[in-house]
Amino acid sequence: MESNDESPAGPFAALLLAVLSFSLLQTMVVPALPDLGRELGATPAATAWVISSFLLTSSVGTVVIGRLGDLFGKRRLLLVSLTLLAAGTLLAALSGSIGVLVAARAVQGLGAGTFPLAFGIVRATFPRDRVPVAIGTISAIFGIGFGVGLVVPGPITDTLGWPWLFWTALAVILLALVAVAVFVPHDRGRGGGRVDWPGGVVLTVALVSLLLAISQSRQWEPPVVVALGTVSVVAFAGFAVLETRLASPLIDLRMLRRRTLVTANLTALIIGFGMYGAFTLVPQLVQTPVTAGYGFGATVTESGLYLLPMAVTMLFAGPAAGRLGARLGFTPTLVLACVVGAAGFTFFAAGHRHAWAIAVGAGVLGVGIGFAFSALANVVVAAVGPHETGEATGVNTIVRTVGGSLGAQVAVTIVATDLPAVSGYTTAFTLSAAALLTAALVASAGRSRTARRKASQETVEEAAQGTPGEIPAEVPRGIAQETSRGVPQETVRETVGEALRGTAEKASRGVSQGAARETAPGTSGKTAPGTSGKTTPGTSGKTAPGASQETSGEAAREISEEAARGTSEKTVSGASEEFSQGPAQGPSQATRPEAAR
Repeated sequence: MESNDESPAGPFAALLLAVLSFSLLQTMVVPALPDLGRELGATPAATAWVISSFLLTSSVGTVVIGRLGDLFGKRRLLLVSLTLLAAGTLLAALSGSIGVLVAARAVQGLGAGTFPLAFGIVRATFPRDRVPVAIGTISAIFGIGFGVGLVVPGPITDTLGWPWLFWTALAVILLALVAVAVFVPHDRGRGGGRVDWPGGVVLTVALVSLLLAISQSRQWEPPVVVALGTVSVVAFAGFAVLETRLASPLIDLRMLRRRTLVTANLTALIIGFGMYGAFTLVPQLVQTPVTAGYGFGATVTESGLYLLPMAVTMLFAGPAAGRLGARLGFTPTLVLACVVGAAGFTFFAAGHRHAWAIAVGAGVLGVGIGFAFSALANVVVAAVGPHETGEATGVNTIVRTVGGSLGAQVAVTIVATDLPAVSGYTTAFTLSAAALLTAALVASAGRSRTARRKASQETVEEAAQGTPGEIPAEVPRGIAQETSRGVPQETVRETVGEALRGTAEKASRGVSQGAARETAPGTSGKTAPGTSGKTTPGTSGKTAPGASQETSGEAAREISEEAARGTSEKTVSGASEEFSQGPAQGPSQATRPEAAR
């Protein structure tokens, strides 16, 4: 799958439909839960599993399918995700019992890979200058679907019945399936890796245990919740040990240790904690009878309309955040998003007795959510390589989901009575505002790192396209010279990018292979006893035994490590040039000490 300069309108529309089809199903059933329970004869506890089963499987599907897309092709896995989504939705529409409906929702959740896969396809196929806005729009559609899913179920349920929620969603899914098959170009994926099924199983146990402990903390006995929490901790620890020992792990934990990703994931956790409370509390607040002294007595349909300004502003905020981030940087945009979101919750906390304040607060919060989703996605995408996009964005989405589960439970606990006091809503909304301000502080901590990464990416492009003399000093010149000698530009770009990101091992392999190819015939493949890694005087076109491939590989590793640590221009460029040029120059200087090591 290669980028091109032609209009990506067809693929873009297909991706928007794919993301919308999944995001609608996150919340469409929430307003209809009372009707579902009544018509299927289920208890409130059993009905709640219609939400929980979807949440559990989607948390696993997001990471696993995103990773499989990186390996075997994003278009192929997107079609698989939409097919699972369609199958689960069809089963839900035909279900006649609560058990079948819960199972159908679990199948739907497996289609959660649409979000990270869409990001990966955008990065691989769209012109570079269009990527930030495209990612921002997709992020906005994800949030819009979440909000619209709370608005449209009321009229559909009142006029046609709850099964038509799923028939309507199925029509959108099938349209998306056809659009992806027709418009999204084929890709092969990276290939060459094995599927880490043991890691997938362990991660599933860890995530399911954690989310069950969170979502059922108010329904189940404390010993059960503690046991689930313990199982989750042990499973996560086992997963970490397992992944570090595999050549092709399900999740590259070294990648997740990059400072930019650590900051982005922590910010996503806090944003999820703060923002998702609005979707839970606002409908409950406006449906409170007027006799309570603060509610509006709204119906299910009317309560959804209070959140409509949020969906409208998110539609414009996502693309706007993409443009703004391209100019100012996505970390400052993320900080701004959190501050704007906190302002929206302030409207809720201070003016919840007035309908206009609820509507204005929803609109302001929509801007904050749209900015946040767009900026987070762009920060993550910019911090990883093309074949890590699905994996990284999937993890970020799951972290945000976990934060949302925590936030929803805390918010519900604060107002947990049949007719909560108005002070409970004030406290919950104030807590959400405080959480978003905390997220702004966390996001700002990664600002300088994001700026340096942007500069590194520009350097990589120059290294891949220019001549050695034009390349900035911070790029190892030996790597750059390989470009002019016929090494594919993509290989150089990935090699230099890995060196600048601190993954010295990959960078050293790319450089050492390039140096080995340039070694003239007659080069010894072994280190002769007693040699010290210097070029033997008087030789012409040959490399002395000490300056063997092993020496070049060790030098490459050291150089890339120095580049990752930000060592001086002299050390990096000089050593790289020495080991990459020395074999081809005949009589030369002794190899520099830092290269000989």
